[in-house]
Amino acid sequence: MLTDRTGTIRASVEDMEWTLGATVVLVMVVVFIFLRRGTPTIAAGISVPLALAGTCAGMWLAGFSIDNLSLMALAISVGFVVDDAIVMIENMYRNLEHGMKPYQAALEGAKQIGFTVLSISLSLIAAFTPLIFMDGIVGRLLREFSLTLTFAIIVSTLVSLTVTPMICAHYIKATVATDETWFDRLVEGTLSRTLRFYERTLHVVLRFPVLTLLVFFTTIGLTAMLYAKVPKGYFPVDDSGFIFGSTRASADISFQSMLKLQQQVADVVMADPTVASIGSTLGGSSGSNRGNMFISLKPIEERDGLSTQLVIDRLRRELGKIPGIRLFMVAAQDIRAGGRQSDSDYQYTLISADLDLLQKWGPIIAKRMETVEGITDISSDSDPGGLQLNLSIDRKTAASLGVQVQDIDNALNNAFSQRQISVVYTQRNQYQVVLEIDPRFQQDPGDLEHIYVAGANGTQVPLSVLVHKERGLAPLAVRHSASFPSTTVSFNLLPDVPLETATANITQAVGELHMPEGIRGSFDGNAGDSQKTAGRQPLLVLGALIAVYIVLGVLYESLAHPLTIISTLPPAGLGALLALLITNTQLTVIAFIGIILLIGIVKKNGIMIVDFALEGERHRTLSSRDAIFEASLARFRPIIMTTMAALLAAVPLVVATGPGTELRRPLGITIIGGLVVSQILTLYTTPVIYLLIDRLRRRGEPEPAAAPAE
Repeated sequence: MLTDRTGTIRASVEDMEWTLGATVVLVMVVVFIFLRRGTPTIAAGISVPLALAGTCAGMWLAGFSIDNLSLMALAISVGFVVDDAIVMIENMYRNLEHGMKPYQAALEGAKQIGFTVLSISLSLIAAFTPLIFMDGIVGRLLREFSLTLTFAIIVSTLVSLTVTPMICAHYIKATVATDETWFDRLVEGTLSRTLRFYERTLHVVLRFPVLTLLVFFTTIGLTAMLYAKVPKGYFPVDDSGFIFGSTRASADISFQSMLKLQQQVADVVMADPTVASIGSTLGGSSGSNRGNMFISLKPIEERDGLSTQLVIDRLRRELGKIPGIRLFMVAAQDIRAGGRQSDSDYQYTLISADLDLLQKWGPIIAKRMETVEGITDISSDSDPGGLQLNLSIDRKTAASLGVQVQDIDNALNNAFSQRQISVVYTQRNQYQVVLEIDPRFQQDPGDLEHIYVAGANGTQVPLSVLVHKERGLAPLAVRHSASFPSTTVSFNLLPDVPLETATANITQAVGELHMPEGIRGSFDGNAGDSQKTAGRQPLLVLGALIAVYIVLGVLYESLAHPLTIISTLPPAGLGALLALLITNTQLTVIAFIGIILLIGIVKKNGIMIVDFALEGERHRTLSSRDAIFEASLARFRPIIMTTMAALLAAVPLVVATGPGTELRRPLGITIIGGLVVSQILTLYTTPVIYLLIDRLRRRGEPEPAAAPAE
């Protein structure tokens, strides 16, 4: 069984490595299409292997391992580690077009664009800062992901400021011809027509700033509305081909009867054509009426494309025909929160210091949850119906017969507790010797007549003479949470039911019962961690925005210009949420990581435009309108290039197939959706907001004093 699960994990990692390779190829294709020459493509592409090598070195120093999350971070980082190099190379070509020599063009280009590259990198790192300081299991996962991206950004920044200008200075001697080949004419013709269309439409947009601002604020409102509407989940359910099963029978069942039922369940499971092998255990700490099954499925291509969840649904229908036992099945996930074992995937725990109150309300809550829509496989870890036999020692009779209480205890232990009394050693093994009575005399309280206790003068006294029997019921086990007695009711979700909807329905149903003050309930495990994470998401986004604003404010020494750059973010959020809705994907932790990444990726468009506009105002005394218009046109090409590189880097995450792809797909969906919408809107809203903020800033400045009269 372990081999099957390890093989699945290995296949998932190998698939992620292929995804990383495909990402590198797609990004380099984008760079080559725009630059169309080998030397500049190599100058931009050299940042990819150097960044990946430097990132792996940083991961090694931080003690991280190569896993799905770190490989996912490496794949995404490929999309924006080339951004800095692209911006640097594009600026050098502009200098070459102005008549500079290659060395001078590279040197001046590095000076001109160095601050922009530094701003992009530092603000991108700032967007990840709140994720690094999160606590809990999600915090630990996001910390590794964020630090891996941070290592990649730091290395790519150093490469773009040093290696890229050096290659450009020594190996790029002239600009790229626009009509030398048919490919040049095709690419340049497409870009020129797109740029002319953008120029004409930008003229129109700048004449109607109020309408543009209305569109911008509408975008913010739609983003907030969609965030409330998009179904939220924890982690995506991945198809690992492995199922954890828990069997459960009545609390008063004997071990022999449980063994027969467990074998029947195993036979039905093995009869399914999609099952490769199973492992089965009984008893242990779970109780004598419980067992475990570990079901390994065949590869997905050998089970006609059936997902693990569909196999579980089919097995559930067949196993329902076996009376006296139930099998609860959960598809094994790479990530699961909570340390308590349960029959189903999600948990609702009741805690009370009063054990009687807990035993009363536990079954009531479990029964009520069976009526809640959207959930199935309701199971409680409390078994209050266990049979109990209370023995009261008749001390007077025992004393008259010369029987001591300790002798009675020893007789019961010898008969029923499976005491180990010796070890038999052989040449190759050792065997424990267990003392007990014949199993035939362990079935009924009347069998106590077959147990004898030593009395006075060597007499043997039947145990039934010395004790009074009383039948009763008792829980098979009393579980605890934080030192208090507790009962956990577990449940699974029906297909296409978000966890957020299920927990809301359960909370409402339990609230209608009006439990007394001495008992309280809360979600644990995946369900509880999902609630905590969902509650922190708005705070994390706010924290990322504040961190980015502070960094940009320090870099620009202004409180106004960072607002222009941050204004590019609402369209990205709108696009990400729209993509999730269109693809019927839940807003899970992985999708939320994509939204945080968009904060770092999208604002580079605003940085490039604002930097160039400020340079035009300060050094060429252009008006604000002329400066922002010229900056938007001049930076149109690198913005398109960097956006396409980041977008295509996310495509393999969406289209990849195989184990573990369900975990990565929401990340690619959010990035692609956010980049597409933000690319369309921010090219128009950024210039308008820049002019608006500049007008407000100038209105707040004091007017210069009038010159004295001659």
